[in-house]
Amino acid sequence: MKRATNHLMKRTAVLLTALAVPSAALAWPWSQDMMNQPSIKPQEGAMTPFPARSIPVMGIPTKVANREESRDLVNPIAVTAASLKKGRNLFRIYCSACHGLTGKADSPVSGKIGAIDLTDDYVQTSMSEGWLWGTITFGSYVMPAYGVPGEQGGSNDLSVEERWHVVNYLKNGLVKETQVAAK
Repeated sequence: MKRATNHLMKRTAVLLTALAVPSAALAWPWSQDMMNQPSIKPQEGAMTPFPARSIPVMGIPTKVANREESRDLVNPIAVTAASLKKGRNLFRIYCSACHGLTGKADSPVSGKIGAIDLTDDYVQTSMSEGWLWGTITFGSYVMPAYGVPGEQGGSNDLSVEERWHVVNYLKNGLVKETQVAAK
């Protein structure tokens, strides 16, 4: 009887150990959920100051709240062949569906939506580069916005720099290109 009791106690001890090992293993550090792991969130703590004399490497700060405030902005992108090429490509992708490849509002939908002729003297001489940039950025009555600073961008949004390239093309390449094509 004593032997049977010892054997039963050993079996019980083995069984209890077997049951305790998995729960002990779950208490180890590697058993933590990835979502609940210790980490530093992006906006936590004090921000490290920028080094002295640091220069931003991308982006053009533009702080305007609406199209009206953009009227007096000056285009920070120099008119170069590369800028005109970028602007032309972006114009053909984003603008030509409504304004036509020539900018003369000669696309199939131009008359239906009231797109304006971008080669018109009024657009070329009276509208400032800032106003054109603001119109691209914030849109107008029928034209959609292609990028509102400080808001979550959509799939069609152009960066600040891309919008300035389009303005360079509108003011310095579109009319010349249209005149050359007409000859």
